[in-house]
Amino acid sequence: MSKDNMSFLVCCANGAGSSLMMKMTLQKVLTKLNIKPSKIHHCALSEGKSAAPQFDIVFCAQNFTNMFADAEKKGTKVIGLRNIMSAQEMEEKMKEHGII
Repeated sequence: MSKDNMSFLVCCANGAGSSLMMKMTLQKVLTKLNIKPSKIHHCALSEGKSAAPQFDIVFCAQNFTNMFADAEKKGTKVIGLRNIMSAQEMEEKMKEHGII
């Protein structure tokens, strides 16, 4: 997987506040790492579950990762976060999953 042109999906329960803030945090992390994504989309878990296979990487709260099992089978990396606002945790999890 190329560092650039990856597509990212960030999901929260309702797709409003938390996922938007997660998206903004992700954008900061990607800028710091000099990664230029092809797309970053934020949405509710209900939309994200069906959209996830169209993305390279999904970020969500740790307790929701099991909702994306089908996408994982199709090659999407699903990353669960303990603190969805932590840029440090996002970066660490991206390293753990071999993204950076």
